[in-house]
Amino acid sequence: MINKVVGSAEEAISDIRDGSTLMLGGFGLCGIPENCIAALVKKGVKELTCIANNAGVDDFGIGLMLQTRQVKKMISSYVGENAEFERQLLSGELEVELIPQGTLATRCLAAGYGMPAIFTPAGVGTEIAEGKEVRNFNGKDYLMEYAFEADFALVKAWKGDTAGNLIFRSTSRNFNPVMAMAGKVTIAEVEELVEAGALDPDQIHTPGVYVHRIFKGNNYEKRIEQRTVRSRIS
Repeated sequence: MINKVVGSAEEAISDIRDGSTLMLGGFGLCGIPENCIAALVKKGVKELTCIANNAGVDDFGIGLMLQTRQVKKMISSYVGENAEFERQLLSGELEVELIPQGTLATRCLAAGYGMPAIFTPAGVGTEIAEGKEVRNFNGKDYLMEYAFEADFALVKAWKGDTAGNLIFRSTSRNFNPVMAMAGKVTIAEVEELVEAGALDPDQIHTPGVYVHRIFKGNNYEKRIEQRTVRSRIS
């Protein structure tokens, strides 16, 4: 069995070059590859195209790479929590492609399945449809959307083994599993790393066949995007 463990985030992302296209897992601030992002910031690679559900916040997640002007283009479905993102977008410094969330997920899934394109009703008759092929099936129009082509997928799991099998927890299952399937090279950072065979096969969300490198991360902040509590009842 192939051991896919690397020693650090820096080693895992060592061959990511300027101009690469990256998928970054996570939803909001949940389940994002914090260690890989920190290593990318330290390395200073630039002109990146980032495919992610959102752009983090100003001082966390992809927002750290936006601060250092490493991102050329963002392909996302939600970007409302990042003031620096907004500034770069309005000033023309950052190219942005906004995609319906379901379409984003399905284009990731299509890449993982080896499908070149999908047809979806989302966006028909809107600005999203401009320049795209529309086909009619059974009396209903659908947009043709191409599968993503990402050089690397960076994901974060709760637990993984040395063969690359991954288990995600709760909301972090949103985009991480479909992105793990879709990258030409998939890099996984995990909170717990165990030997192959230690995980219950019935609990594995992403089989190791999709994962090329895995490492044990550290110092996870696990921020909460919007903390909401109810008033104390006296």
